[in-house]
Amino acid sequence: MTVTTTGVKRAFKCRFYPTDAQAAELSRTFGCVRKVYNLALAARSEAFTRQERVNYNQTSAMLTAWKKTEELAFLCEVSSVPLQQALRHLQTAYSSFFAKRAKYPRFKSKKKSRKSAEYTSSAFRFRDGKLTLAKMTEPLGIVWSRPLPEGTVPSTVTVSQDAAGRWFVSMLCDDMPVEPLPVLDTAVGIDAGITSLLTLSTGEKITNPKCERVDRRRLAKAHKNLARKARGDGANRRKARIKVAKVYARIADRRRDHLHKITTRLVRENQTIVIEDLTVRNMVKNHSLARAISDAAWREMRTMLEYKAQWYGRELITVDRWFPSSKLCSACGTIASKMPLHVREWTCDCGTTHDRDVNAAKNILAVGLTASVCGAGVRPQRSSPGGQSATKQKHPRREP
Repeated sequence: MTVTTTGVKRAFKCRFYPTDAQAAELSRTFGCVRKVYNLALAARSEAFTRQERVNYNQTSAMLTAWKKTEELAFLCEVSSVPLQQALRHLQTAYSSFFAKRAKYPRFKSKKKSRKSAEYTSSAFRFRDGKLTLAKMTEPLGIVWSRPLPEGTVPSTVTVSQDAAGRWFVSMLCDDMPVEPLPVLDTAVGIDAGITSLLTLSTGEKITNPKCERVDRRRLAKAHKNLARKARGDGANRRKARIKVAKVYARIADRRRDHLHKITTRLVRENQTIVIEDLTVRNMVKNHSLARAISDAAWREMRTMLEYKAQWYGRELITVDRWFPSSKLCSACGTIASKMPLHVREWTCDCGTTHDRDVNAAKNILAVGLTASVCGAGVRPQRSSPGGQSATKQKHPRREP
């Protein structure tokens, strides 16, 4: 009998094409959301310098007062729900700051900040697959890549516009039923790389598509065209900026699609997946490799593996970043004294010749399974739902 689990939150993101009136209304809402967020942040920052705390309820009262002023009366022209949600997001940012999980909140920029507005269930209507937002008379022209599961009603809707001018709506659904995949007896270790995006302990190497590198000439041409335009808010510069954003969007879309296909396949084919706990933000400080590492998107891939493993009943184990996976012989357990990056194959004293990446993947799998069975060396992660972390372990040297 298959057990279906509930309580999973899933977001369904679709593209939509607004009418001119809807686009104008949403653009006004984005501006008001940004204005309210910045006003509340300024008020809380001023109080913070006086060593006083201002909470969400106080900023909500401030919002009511702001609407009554002549200068900010335009805030009444849009739905009040996205404005209240902006205050809640600011409260979350402060909570993360005081918990030392994030830096101090920053003001939203008109040109650089993400344009988005969040609507709760009281500010939209969803019937027969049609979504109508507050202050609008017509439903959004959503292009459904797939319909929502039958009987599912979103609890929160987020409307956004990216730098390329594309409009998206993300519908968050609570308590979604998820049917775990059949239990398997397979396990795989994964070594992340640049030339090969992933090397599996089975010996398979998954090619890195290098999406940014493929479109680098097109990107350089778009940037060059933008640089030639006079600075300011002119129409020609705006068009050139959108062309640059479209190239970046194409790169990001291709990369995300590739990662989704890889992670879904790994989760479907393996019961246990073992990966390295890589600190990408430290690795990109190497200016020689920063561009290639960012293009590989290891952190995004790990995030996908984490939530997909949690959904479908798989086990994801992360091995400590200091584990010498490349220098350790998977046959006899000998640790090489040095292993420069340019060495892709090496021969151990026991006579075994290793492919550097395949050997590392085998060692990652071995130490991950050891931690899973023994329950030792498991420590909390910054954010890894459904995952374990095997800390650094010294492997006993085995006689050949």
